[in-house]
Amino acid sequence: MLVQGSLPRGELLDRFRELGNAVLVGTSSFWEGVDVRGEALSCVIIDKLPFSSPGDPVMQARLEAMREGGLNPFFDYQVPQAAITLKQGAGRLIRDVSDRGVLMICDPRLFGKGYGRIFRNSLPPMPVSRDVADVQRFFANEPKHEMTAS
Repeated sequence: MLVQGSLPRGELLDRFRELGNAVLVGTSSFWEGVDVRGEALSCVIIDKLPFSSPGDPVMQARLEAMREGGLNPFFDYQVPQAAITLKQGAGRLIRDVSDRGVLMICDPRLFGKGYGRIFRNSLPPMPVSRDVADVQRFFANEPKHEMTAS
């Protein structure tokens, strides 16, 4: 298990690539500028939708200016920005035409909230499942079954 902060970023990524079967735990800073091709990266797990912190003073000022301008800061700014960030995170998984893997998004809002559709539509076309057996078949290289959201 490799954990962000335990080693310099470059060294951590080199070890992750070399080991080939390690788990790398990191924050969203690993969503940009990280290129791990092949089997070393076969699963990306995103614990929650990547909304920016509303407590950030710059973000607060931006959201307030939008409200004053008659916009809905959540739907007009925060959701689209978070959807772009999610797409970047998903992009870490498939870096080459021969890459394959599983993207796991743990946030129930992806299917539980109306705006979850915006996030789902921002991702590349891919089978979707909530059944762990589908993931097990995928990694076991068993015949592909159509995965559907349940």
